Amino acid sequence: MSGAQTIEWVKLIPVLKDIPEIHLASTALVVAFILLFAYLATRNIKKGKGLIPSDKLTSQNIGELIVQAFSGILEDTIGHGEGVKYLPLIGTLGIFILFSNLSGLIPGLLPPTDNLNTTAGCALIVFFATHIIGFKKHGLKYLKQFCGPFWWLAWLMIPLEIISHLARPLSLSLRLFGNIMGDHLVFSIIVSMMPLLVPIPVLLLGTFVAIVQTVVFVLLATVYIAGAVSEGH
Repeated sequence: MSGAQTIEWVKLIPVLKDIPEIHLASTALVVAFILLFAYLATRNIKKGKGLIPSDKLTSQNIGELIVQAFSGILEDTIGHGEGVKYLPLIGTLGIFILFSNLSGLIPGLLPPTDNLNTTAGCALIVFFATHIIGFKKHGLKYLKQFCGPFWWLAWLMIPLEIISHLARPLSLSLRLFGNIMGDHLVFSIIVSMMPLLVPIPVLLLGTFVAIVQTVVFVLLATVYIAGAVSEGH
């Protein structure tokens, strides 16, 4: 499934023009931009410079702001010292989703998250990672959370818990896909109607939606991981 707008100008890029699926080409472009941004944001640190933040808006400051936001969500939800362990997973997903969402604000570019295949892939990563983390933390005792608080309720709680856990990737993927697709469709229609006049209010609204949907996905993924590592299990 894909959005209403195709990537015409990306097909002119030699490396990407032979990719059959539009959303794969846009994903490759977003990943390349993220790698470039990561290089620019960390190059001064690798050289032993930039340890003191600049008073100007730089790629390093933006990168630090994004990392601090994700680490803050992890520590507030999972706990100080424990949440930072999952920053590579949550940070990678969050940055990819954020830049993918924002790419839809560029006319002629289809955001990867406007495709259900992409959002489902991200949701499945969270689904499998959550249970792998749970088993790694508690071993087979992790299965006790599916039985409920009382053993005599296990016959009822086990099916309900299984359905609840299976619904998580469906909810994560459809929520992100639906919101980004709708926002991108509205933005594309307005831009097509006023090509010479940039719709600033819609652009700001699209930026807000892109950030909010990233935070929602990251927060829900963090809550799932917090439930898996909770000592109560």
